[in-house]
Amino acid sequence: MTFDISIPLKFNGTQPNAYGVGRARSEPVRAGSLVGDTRMGGSVNFEQYTFIPHCNGTHTECVGHITKERISVRDCMTDVLIPAVLITVEPLSEPPVPLLPEEGWPKAGVEGAAGNQFAGDKIIIKDSLIKSLASVEGDIPTFGFRNADSKALIIRSLPNSNAKLTAEYGEGQIPPYFTADAMRLIVDHGFAHLLVDLPSIDRIFDEGKLINHRIFWNVEEGSSETNPETRRNATITELIYVPNEIPDGKYLLNLQIAPFDSDCAPSRPVLLTAAKDD
Repeated sequence: MTFDISIPLKFNGTQPNAYGVGRARSEPVRAGSLVGDTRMGGSVNFEQYTFIPHCNGTHTECVGHITKERISVRDCMTDVLIPAVLITVEPLSEPPVPLLPEEGWPKAGVEGAAGNQFAGDKIIIKDSLIKSLASVEGDIPTFGFRNADSKALIIRSLPNSNAKLTAEYGEGQIPPYFTADAMRLIVDHGFAHLLVDLPSIDRIFDEGKLINHRIFWNVEEGSSETNPETRRNATITELIYVPNEIPDGKYLLNLQIAPFDSDCAPSRPVLLTAAKDD
């Protein structure tokens, strides 16, 4: 059985949007007497598409997203069938009880483990990931652990509904994001591919710091340069949608990307379940 967890991009229709950028659109090509729309008398449909992959739908990005060096996601995405684990996590708007010291929960407007967290923000913390992973994979150490089985982590955030197919994220609707300690756990756990149903793993307005992106790819804070330890073959996929009918658990992931020579490309992640004997 297969599950497509991408969001279909409906040009000129309802679609997700991040940062309030221009919407994805299409228009027929016109050249002399040629019109690329059969509804307008053309012989074929022949359209020009305009969109921003980072903001208009499901997309996969590589470390080239934050570096001066132009690194292509097409070159970084070399895995075909990827052992993956799907978990469901509920973002928190208040500190857990008892407060975990390593979470470094920041007070409103104060620099902390999640960057600038403001009152009302919801964040995904390390402890929530540990509990969700443990429910699927057994006891998960909090540090110093390399996962031998799954290379991809897929996170479904709560609440979850098909409203995510057309959600618009901006200053008036800040989506959840990860704490830095949560992101370090993901890296320490050995995941090379991270898939989320959010527009960003960082706060969408964080003054361009992208702390979690840098942790995930192992790029120094504030730097736009790679280093020998940079995770060049690691990818982040954002704006997925995982229906509630798909259970948490282990899958094979086929992460299909458009062959764009760029830091980011539209993508279609598909989950495959193992065949069961009759």
